[in-house]
Amino acid sequence: MRTVLFLFFFILTSNYTVLAQQKPYDASLISKDLLPYASAVVRNQQIDIEVKDINTTIYHFKKAITILNKNGDNMARLVVFHDKITSIKYIKGTIFNEFGIQTAKFSESDFEDANTTDGFSLFEDVKVKHYTPSVTVYPYTIEYEYEQKIKQSLEFPQWQPNDGIGIAVEKSVLTFTCNPDFNIRYKETNMPTSVDIQHNKDATVYTWQVANLKAIKYEPYRPNNQDYLISIKIAPEQFSYYGINGSFNNWQQLGKWEYDNLVSTRQELPIGTKDHMVEITKDITDPKLKAKKIYEYVQTKTHYVSVQVGIGGVQPFLASEVDAQNYGDCKALVNYTQALLKAVNIESYYCVVEANHDGEAKVGFLPDFASMDQGNHIILCLPFKNDTTWCDCTNQTIPFGYLGSFTDDRYVLACTPNGGELLHTPKYTAHDNLELRKINLTINATGDINGNMLTDFKGITYPYREGIIMESGEERLKSIAALYAINNINISRLDYTQNKGMNPVTTENMDFKAPEYGSVTGNKILFLLNPVNRITTTPKELRNRTSNVYISEGYTDEDEVTYTLPAGYHPDANLLNINIKKDFGTFKVSTVVIGDQLIYKRRLQVKDGTYPKDMYQEVVDFYQSVEDADSYNFTITKN
Repeated sequence: MRTVLFLFFFILTSNYTVLAQQKPYDASLISKDLLPYASAVVRNQQIDIEVKDINTTIYHFKKAITILNKNGDNMARLVVFHDKITSIKYIKGTIFNEFGIQTAKFSESDFEDANTTDGFSLFEDVKVKHYTPSVTVYPYTIEYEYEQKIKQSLEFPQWQPNDGIGIAVEKSVLTFTCNPDFNIRYKETNMPTSVDIQHNKDATVYTWQVANLKAIKYEPYRPNNQDYLISIKIAPEQFSYYGINGSFNNWQQLGKWEYDNLVSTRQELPIGTKDHMVEITKDITDPKLKAKKIYEYVQTKTHYVSVQVGIGGVQPFLASEVDAQNYGDCKALVNYTQALLKAVNIESYYCVVEANHDGEAKVGFLPDFASMDQGNHIILCLPFKNDTTWCDCTNQTIPFGYLGSFTDDRYVLACTPNGGELLHTPKYTAHDNLELRKINLTINATGDINGNMLTDFKGITYPYREGIIMESGEERLKSIAALYAINNINISRLDYTQNKGMNPVTTENMDFKAPEYGSVTGNKILFLLNPVNRITTTPKELRNRTSNVYISEGYTDEDEVTYTLPAGYHPDANLLNINIKKDFGTFKVSTVVIGDQLIYKRRLQVKDGTYPKDMYQEVVDFYQSVEDADSYNFTITKN
């Protein structure tokens, strides 16, 4: 019996010793439940925000993240911003191997310090310290922490513990500490638990925490991040920002503060400039056409340069400075255009918007939560009666009244003398976003083709050729040849015209030829019915999809191709006719032969919206049908 007990305690003690020897960041300690779809696992994250007083905030950030494979390397890159009011007290970190054994240390001296320039910035206060560990053996863990002192209490970083696809989280905690009389509002999104609030004599402490969050797998057509990721936004009731005090509880009050402190005092113009605006619009009676004249004046006079200095980079240049220097950023150019419009008694609104680039999701202002951290761009609204018009003042080529996908279909904050107002920018629908193409081709007995292609781009497609239009003749031909996947294409003429009316259209007109477009075999010629506008990829198959299907932009493509066949040839294949109708889109193809002409028509329409996740397979099948039809080879045979 003693022997049995001894062995039992020996085994128990041995196991305890092994566990005790394991390091906290040993990758083998990660729960297997967190590994599916994960490229990285946040082992522990602690964010502490402490408002010392209305002028001072301390931000402390500590995080340990295990990188499982090369897809997670970007999550190991460390970025810390600083500017005139944000100072870094320290940065330090440690790197561990897969067994949790320390392999390296780093500090602030190992970070590179650079401007956060975007390629257009002339002046910029904001800098970024960044560091990327040079580790290539997976898994590895990086633990780091830093502290900042921030001389403001208006903006607080949003907390998103699982801030992207492929990241699992063991534990993440956010604490917000402030004086009892410093009141805040907060918005919890997708939080599994509510905030814990501790009221002490000297401080109020808010705590949010999550644990064991599984990684979100990549799924095509997934909804916007804000629809499913956990987040906490915090906004103060009273604040100080670059020495300017204020208070707000809603968008009306925040917009009023922005108008009074950032905009209203920046619009004085020289008398001569005001008189010039009156002069160039004196023969125009329609206020909208007057505004168009002034907008086009700004486009020809000024150019865009990013400026990120002064009151946190949110206050525009003086209108008089833009008038004298002929450049400005989005803030300055909108403010300047407003001032010019005011000279001829046209009302306009300075609007803050969250703009997105190609491929990014649309994000609008939250109607139920006002905060300063929403918005990264400024546009202009002209509230004509029954004809509200929107303008982006940073682009020297787009038409008056055109926004495009950069800022369409979302809530924005209009800053007016009466306060802030949430407005919604216009939406470009599937019926507005048109690509209309007519092609006339002659194919000869050796498979060569030559002919003309005329294409109209409307709605969000209007600027699709903007980059090519700005190129020189030779570069333009190279670019368009690379865009259209026709082997041996030789373009003899390429012209562009742009109608910049209220429904703008870019028209592309080109003559071209392509030797051996068709493949000749004996007395047969095979060629693609659809020469240029083809779907070549299909969304991948998914089992157990978890999210709804979200299509952010709708569009309509209409193509008509007329082939003049060589003498003595006739079709030797079934004519292609397809008609598919789904809730999210339609696809129709028809081919007919009239005399020596083969006429191919294709219409693809995709409708934006959110659809049930069970419909995803229908989306896959739909695009597979389109891809198959677009790659259809037609055969003609000599009589």
